[in-house]
Amino acid sequence: MSISASAPASVPAGRRIRRFMSDYPLVPLVVLLLLLVLVLHILQPGIVNQRWIANTVKFAIPLALLAGCQTMTMLTGGIDLSVGTVATMAAFIVATQGVDNPPAVAMALALIPALLIGFANGIGVGVFRVHPLIMTLGTSLIGVGCLQVYQRTVIASGAKVPEFLTWLGTGLTWGFPNALLLFIPVAALLIFIQRRTGFGRLLYAVGDNERATRLAGVKYWQVILALYIFSSVLAGIMGLLYIGLIKAPSLSLAEPLVLPSVAAAVIGGTSIFGGRGGYTGTILGALILAVLTTLLTILQMPEGARRILFGAIVLLVTAAYLRIIEDR
Repeated sequence: MSISASAPASVPAGRRIRRFMSDYPLVPLVVLLLLLVLVLHILQPGIVNQRWIANTVKFAIPLALLAGCQTMTMLTGGIDLSVGTVATMAAFIVATQGVDNPPAVAMALALIPALLIGFANGIGVGVFRVHPLIMTLGTSLIGVGCLQVYQRTVIASGAKVPEFLTWLGTGLTWGFPNALLLFIPVAALLIFIQRRTGFGRLLYAVGDNERATRLAGVKYWQVILALYIFSSVLAGIMGLLYIGLIKAPSLSLAEPLVLPSVAAAVIGGTSIFGGRGGYTGTILGALILAVLTTLLTILQMPEGARRILFGAIVLLVTAAYLRIIEDR
């Protein structure tokens, strides 16, 4: 009696590629980033140099910081739409308070609204169970109103951006943006929190199965409160850096970065449903959006067409990337 052994069916190349990308989710992001840089170099030879890289990183850092807020909250299945208002308030307050106060005092005063809004978001979402989108949108609108009232009280005093923030936001040292002195420690802290701390594991657990974490004895409201306070303070720090980069306070300074920050987190592999993602991918997502913005500018597209193409590319890239990592 003979037993014939059948050869194992070969795995299609497409499935092997998808499996590789699902095991190494950062690879497609790095490839996409390099492809965008290559296209940019082909369209305008010589543009990709040390100065361009420094400027791209300089403008990608504020977006990456704001996207860090979204990454942390999205891990729990939430979102923070108030970060743009918080960053704008911090920037506006530090510029107006810097006229009569030392820089350290002005920066401390600028972070007070961030603490208050973060506390309100945490209580609303964690204790009263308001949906994060609604809660953070509401506090954002309240913050905008308060900022408009505040503006009327300081309209005659003028504005002065602290020199330290200008140096940090726009300066270069040995060809590297000074903003890296802030970003590298913050990024390392975020990655460490997500990967190496109990708080980070709780964020993933809450996003993956909130009911199970409750049954395990986790105090959900405490996790959410700490999360939204952390997110809001991080947004306030971003606002301080951003005013040093832009050097012109306004009532809508950081608002245009809110939706791109969500896009950067999603492109980086963070699930809007919670329980999956990480800040390393978010950093790559912010760099991709920064290079993409430069590419659309080089193409001299009208603003409307740029927005349409930008949104379409973001949707396609996000859909393709999430399709790949769904096999994980």
